[in-house]
Amino acid sequence: MGAAQTSPLGRANAWNYLPEDGIREHLQAVVQGRDHGVLALQDGQLLGAVTFGLSTDFDRYLPAQLRGTPQGYVSEAVVRRDRTGKGLGTRLLGEALAALSSMGVVAVFIDRHEENLASAGMMRRAGFVELETYADPRRRPHGSGRTTVCRFSCADEIGPPGR
Repeated sequence: MGAAQTSPLGRANAWNYLPEDGIREHLQAVVQGRDHGVLALQDGQLLGAVTFGLSTDFDRYLPAQLRGTPQGYVSEAVVRRDRTGKGLGTRLLGEALAALSSMGVVAVFIDRHEENLASAGMMRRAGFVELETYADPRRRPHGSGRTTVCRFSCADEIGPPGR
């Protein structure tokens, strides 16, 4: 894809890292049931989507006794441009968090471009807290070139949700 990448809902978005091969692989994992998603539809039109799955890639953000335990990862959280700012993304994230919690995860992780303020607000409203921001020029070729990792806690050992 070019400099301005396209989200699954079709809008150009310089903040997201959406390589075609990666998206194809991710959607195949959803089809095969290895990853999951929640959709918002109205009159047959897709308004928003959140896709998610299980991971152990974020162990470094967990206390030692919880490393290797199931973790959730939100892969994509997208809302149609004309539906942003109305709470739809936060509601979809909430549904994804509930599904992941029922799978027994101790925490759910999500990341975004450091400067993507719309995503930052959606994540904060859903209960995610920022953990770390780091240089990530391969995935974030625009703006600051940095990724921010956020966590939602599902286990008391980590703290209350959002800690």
